[in-house]
Amino acid sequence: MRILGIDPGLQTTGFGVIEAQGQALRYVASGTIRTTALALGDLPGRLKLLFDGIGEVAQRYQPAAAAVEIIFVNVNPQSTLLLGQARGACITALVARELPVAEYTALQMKKAVVGHGRAAKTQVQEMVRRLLQLPGLPGPDAADALGLAITHAHAGAAMARLGNAATLQRRQHAMFKGGRSY
Repeated sequence: MRILGIDPGLQTTGFGVIEAQGQALRYVASGTIRTTALALGDLPGRLKLLFDGIGEVAQRYQPAAAAVEIIFVNVNPQSTLLLGQARGACITALVARELPVAEYTALQMKKAVVGHGRAAKTQVQEMVRRLLQLPGLPGPDAADALGLAITHAHAGAAMARLGNAATLQRRQHAMFKGGRSY
């Protein structure tokens, strides 16, 4: 199965394509889509560039599925909103091409690739290089995107089986247990 991983960003969006056959992984392609050539205030232009770029990558490499990073809330709410719009443009481009889209947090990706959720970017780059037997380190954005694809290759099938086994229901009440809200 060919999987496209996307690490969304308003200035630089990373992409990575792998093929997974059982536990065997094979590198296909990776890179970045940069919107820095456009004016900083041209948000619609940047979003269109991301939409078109992701569409071109999906058309060129013909993935069967996509994995996109879930954003976290930054200290600056404006940055979070802008990143969310970039992420939305990427997801829309994938869905417009009728690709199934899975979503993973950076923590989930780092745990799957490196073994712990607090891994540094350099650790992710090195493990992606090793797992895909690359001759050199991929760039940080491309490494994150490849990491998302790797995460989906390993966790996607199990998550799909879990989803088919039982329907998930939203809790109607709030609980506080062990420092976590449910």
